[in-house]
Amino acid sequence: MINRRSLIIWTTSLAFAGPVLAHHGWRWTADGNFELTGLIKSARLGNPHGVLEVDADGEIWTVEAGQPWRHERAGLDENLLAPGTEIKVSGGRSADAAEKRVKAERITIKGKLYDLYPNRD
Repeated sequence: MINRRSLIIWTTSLAFAGPVLAHHGWRWTADGNFELTGLIKSARLGNPHGVLEVDADGEIWTVEAGQPWRHERAGLDENLLAPGTEIKVSGGRSADAAEKRVKAERITIKGKLYDLYPNRD
């Protein structure tokens, strides 16, 4: 028999599971590839995923750059992401057109490609 405490924990877990899974998956992105070129304002490649702020023609975009193991495998490291560095990002743009956010699949810096999701087209 389910006691009251177990029911509360179970219900609360379900309430938060959807947004967490949607945020960490691809469901929040629009279909098709989106490309963004700009200058890095800030970058952090920690857990749960890397986050960069990129200034593209005066608009600040948030770029989600995958988990730390993806950066390592692709050869991307924070030393490459200094403020003022030009960056090209290819990936999935937020399905909400008002939100300036991209989930990076590929990043190009100084002509070198860093493929975070090599099997994703």
